[in-house]
Amino acid sequence: MEFPKFLLGDNTDYPTAIFVVHTEYPRFIINLENDEVEWLEDFTKEDEKELEEESVNLIEAATAFYDREVSRYEE
Repeated sequence: MEFPKFLLGDNTDYPTAIFVVHTEYPRFIINLENDEVEWLEDFTKEDEKELEEESVNLIEAATAFYDREVSRYEE
């Protein structure tokens, strides 16, 4: 099964949280309520350096995805 690059998620145990799931490498979940990121990968020290650079772009893309999705609901 193929998944979209980003998915929206919610959970009644976290009523104010807005989760965006990034399904491609490096997989992560970001809570847009507090910008907390949970990485779903194990990284080596070498990977961490590259990840630091790329994580800003990935988080901006996740936020843009959320904004786009919300604007579509409002239409």
